[in-house]
Amino acid sequence: MQRITVPYVRDGRGAPLRPTSWDEALGKAAAGLRAVRDTHGGQAFGLFSCSKSTNEMNFAAQKFARVVMRSNNIDSCNRT
Repeated sequence: MQRITVPYVRDGRGAPLRPTSWDEALGKAAAGLRAVRDTHGGQAFGLFSCSKSTNEMNFAAQKFARVVMRSNNIDSCNRT
């Protein structure tokens, strides 16, 4: 099994994956999340976090979901 050492992106539906820079890969991911939020609203987004993560990590995750994605759909599985 080979290890993936660089991010890969697709230039369109059905296009092959190609290696790219982290800046381009993160830009495409951000653009995709922004497109979902702007097209369908924040309620189209949901985020799962882990109750075994630190309080700081769960706080950052809920802030991202609520402030950036404008969604209250966040679950940290604290009931387990």
